[in-house]
Amino acid sequence: MADNKTENTLSSDATEVRAQKLKLLREQIGEVYPAHFHRTLTNAELGTKYESLEPDVETQDIVTVAGRVYSSRNSGMFMDIHDASGKIQIFSHKDVTGEEARALLPMIDIGDIIGVTGIVRRTKRGELTINAQKIEMLTKSLLPMPEKWHGLSDIELRYRKRHLDIMTNEDSKLRFQQRSKIVSGIRRFMENDGFMEVETPMLHSVYGGATAEPFKTHHNTLKLDMYLRIAPELFLKRTLVSGLTDKVFEINRNFRNEGVSTRHNPEFTMMECYWAYADYEDVMDLVERLFESLALSIHGTTE
Repeated sequence: MADNKTENTLSSDATEVRAQKLKLLREQIGEVYPAHFHRTLTNAELGTKYESLEPDVETQDIVTVAGRVYSSRNSGMFMDIHDASGKIQIFSHKDVTGEEARALLPMIDIGDIIGVTGIVRRTKRGELTINAQKIEMLTKSLLPMPEKWHGLSDIELRYRKRHLDIMTNEDSKLRFQQRSKIVSGIRRFMENDGFMEVETPMLHSVYGGATAEPFKTHHNTLKLDMYLRIAPELFLKRTLVSGLTDKVFEINRNFRNEGVSTRHNPEFTMMECYWAYADYEDVMDLVERLFESLALSIHGTTE
């Protein structure tokens, strides 16, 4: 592993520093982007399992976790790592941490993904912590993360680089998690209500179903100009005509070659459904029940 002079010999440029650390890591430990790593618990599962653990109590339980390093204090003695479920504090000390793991600490930067095996304890201040016995580099990040406290302040950059936005903004992360639950909830509700989900063509020879400008493309084999669909309406109605089902829906992408804003995207997801022998009052009731179901499943209340 690198000695205390490592940092002094590395370039002052953050990206170059990380690249040089990557080179040293490969020379000294080999693979730093392993394809597989087995963890025993997520950070959230760890928090739930040891929720009743009293302050200043150390268990004998050994666990393995993994996550991205978001903060490092006292030369890596304390680190906070985040996975998709939450964060956990990592404590490294010569009394508990192996020599090889301690030698790795100077090579770890904010944004790296590491795996940690160690003993679970709760600090005097009540922070659930893992006393690291073993630390493994799982992903060496070559680019620095956005500034810690303010994240991405440029709105345009946040929309163009969503992975960085989610990485540094808990509200954005929560929004995407809730969106996934909403889409799953819509699909589950519609299926439970007797609707059949289908997939209709994305490429149309004649665009229709809504008033909008289409995106145009070309099918080389057929030598045919085609359009990315602006709506699934016509094909969904043909599904009803076929007699396949009396209740049909689709959740999929539509494309409309028009204005762009933070509230309007030319490529968007839409749920569209059709119901034979039903009128607008039936659909009103369906929508009301759908929104009630989504509110209860995501927020636990309709208030």
